[in-house]
Amino acid sequence: MNRVDDELIGATLGDCVIEELLGQGGMARVYRAKQANLERDVAVKVLPPYYAADEAFVERFKLEARAMARLSHPNIVAVYFAGEENGRLFITMEYVGGGNLKQRMLAKMPLRDIVRIVNEIAGALTYAHSMGIVHRDVKPVNVLMDLGGRAVLSDFGIAKVLATSAALTRDGAGVGTPEYMSPEQCRGVGVDYRSDIYALGVMLYEMLTGRTPFIADNYTALAHSHIYEPAPPPSQLNPHISPAVQAVILKALEKNPAERFQKATELAIALEQAVAAQAPMPSAAVGRQTAAPTPGAQPLPTGAPRRSVPSAPLGALVCPRCHHPNAPHQNFCSACGLALRPLQPAPPASQGPYQQHTASWVRCPACGAPNAQGNRFCTNCRQPLAIICPICGARNAPTQRFCATCRRQLQ
Repeated sequence: MNRVDDELIGATLGDCVIEELLGQGGMARVYRAKQANLERDVAVKVLPPYYAADEAFVERFKLEARAMARLSHPNIVAVYFAGEENGRLFITMEYVGGGNLKQRMLAKMPLRDIVRIVNEIAGALTYAHSMGIVHRDVKPVNVLMDLGGRAVLSDFGIAKVLATSAALTRDGAGVGTPEYMSPEQCRGVGVDYRSDIYALGVMLYEMLTGRTPFIADNYTALAHSHIYEPAPPPSQLNPHISPAVQAVILKALEKNPAERFQKATELAIALEQAVAAQAPMPSAAVGRQTAAPTPGAQPLPTGAPRRSVPSAPLGALVCPRCHHPNAPHQNFCSACGLALRPLQPAPPASQGPYQQHTASWVRCPACGAPNAQGNRFCTNCRQPLAIICPICGARNAPTQRFCATCRRQLQ
């Protein structure tokens, strides 16, 4: 990606000799450089010259750079120096030489790698949030990968300081990336750490489905979708996504920040648990239990590939459609998504746990099963238990067409 006509190639900024252009966007260019006194490779982010003309911006830039330099975490890019030279603002940072997550996502990613990367980035965000720093532009190109596969988050604070500059009105400059912006960012209201959690949810959605939840060719359409439209269930794009993993993603993408995970690490833990609950049983040579066929279940298409599945351990549920072994407690196959048991009607209201928890349980309108009031989907049949109004956040019955609180049309 080196451009021989780049005027900075071969130039010196600080004590670094610029050697190669690594990437560029509307806000800055990033170069690989050699730090002469330490003889090491570093990354140098250089802002366009017009930013240096704003004295107030230069001061905010230096203050924010000092805040970034205080961050010390294995999954956050280390900041070495920030300054101004020859009318250019620049930051010298740790060089991470394995590309970025966006490039890694061009190939299919194993689920274990997705879980690990989310865990690493969530740890970085939670640490930064504890230091009072919000990223504001979490996206795959800002997640760098080292040669060992470690995910490292870069560009902390850049979006915040750029948001204060009048230079943003110039062509090509902007703050944030619409595909990953939270509803509150799209509205232009104050943001906090929960906007980063929303963006992490968008990245998880993209890693599992190959696309972001909302796609449009302009900012206005994307902002409208983030603010008002529910995210399409990711299982519609990838049928191998389990109901439990889908629930984690959709919680991270809640319109109301109060209904999202309140720490990035909570998202990572919930994802790990959801994936673990759907993990295949270990192989063994004895006894397996085959699930009873579910009425209406469709077989795999003729000629569709089937997994080569070893004998399952005693008590495992073997999917009647794809023959995949599943944990005994699972209701849905972790390989093809087939319901493993016929849906059972819930006990009458006068019996069982529903009677003991009438204040905190609701019945599914589809199958009648009791569910905790906070559930968005029935734990028995996975049908939606309520429609959340995108305007006022009120919960409505799945059959309602208008919100009972604000009267907005729901469907």
